[in-house]
Amino acid sequence: MKTSELRILIVGGGFSGMSAAIQLRKTGAVVDLVEIDSGWRSYGAGITLGAATLRTFVELGILDEFLKHGNAAEGGEFFTASGQKIASLTAPRLTRPDVPPVGAIMRPILASILANATRASGTHVRLGATFTEIKDQADQARVTLTDGTTATYDLVIGADGINSVVRKKFFPDAPSPSYTGQSVWRAVLPRPADVEAMQMWIGDKVKVGINPVSKDEMYMFVTEDRPLHSHVEPGHFAASLKALLAQFSAPLVQAIRESLNNESRIVFRPMEGMLLPLPWSKGRVVLIGDAVHATTPHLGAGACIGIEDAIVLAQELERQETLAEALAFFGTRRWERCRMVVQNSLRLGEIEVSNGDRAEHAEIMRKSAMALAEPI
Repeated sequence: MKTSELRILIVGGGFSGMSAAIQLRKTGAVVDLVEIDSGWRSYGAGITLGAATLRTFVELGILDEFLKHGNAAEGGEFFTASGQKIASLTAPRLTRPDVPPVGAIMRPILASILANATRASGTHVRLGATFTEIKDQADQARVTLTDGTTATYDLVIGADGINSVVRKKFFPDAPSPSYTGQSVWRAVLPRPADVEAMQMWIGDKVKVGINPVSKDEMYMFVTEDRPLHSHVEPGHFAASLKALLAQFSAPLVQAIRESLNNESRIVFRPMEGMLLPLPWSKGRVVLIGDAVHATTPHLGAGACIGIEDAIVLAQELERQETLAEALAFFGTRRWERCRMVVQNSLRLGEIEVSNGDRAEHAEIMRKSAMALAEPI
């Protein structure tokens, strides 16, 4: 089809939505993006990015900006709680020969890079707005926004996250996000000069990792078993996190533990997952990213598969003769890869919660990394 004749609305300005806007503008489509947060803010600490994610940055045209503001390294190392080395992580280089394969960056900085690229693409961005009604008609989708304006589109993309309102409207029988029995803590800390890549310590029911996100900072992530989907008061964040790290005698972890305070930008999030069976589209509405395949962070691939959705959707809209064909091919191409990430991540969490087979855990990590390195 002639994508230059398409008028497309993207609901949600997160990583997937912005990536879709950037890629679709390359095809010549007219793209509007609405984001309910008037400040277009991204919350959280750091984010770990595998080789496949850095490959998507090449496609989006933001790899050099990432390298300017983030950090790339060769791999990582795994240790026991006392600091004895268990294994090293290696990954293939999927971008350029001079770019290490594994990276990390602060979430707000990556969001800013993508937002700048979205605006530069010519996407019309409307902040503090979302839809109140989408009427999917035979030849167009008529959308009413929260400011009362209406417009017609050839395609509406729901990229509005794990609690997607678009999903609830068009897929009312979709599974709800479910709690996995684990929670994750993150904090931002000064980066010691000798911390060059990701390091992870495996304890009893608790896993601790650090990853440099810039020349001066690193972020720490800590996963813990938490049987109930519970709330923690922010005023208790530092004390709670210190308590979790008490079992780790590794010198670097203990030094980090002592340095934690209320200025460490600590965030806490219960882990949830959700996978919507195909189809991911209905009429002129399609879902991408966490709206259809929200995953836990065990494989560090949640952002990756959401950005890949955007790339593949733009490709199929250019390749196929009709919108229906494009959306069907999009779902077919994405299903197995996204299912693998969601379900393997959930299985890794189950093994950790049950103190299960470490060999199975390692094999899942290995096979998942190999699968993600394959072309999308």
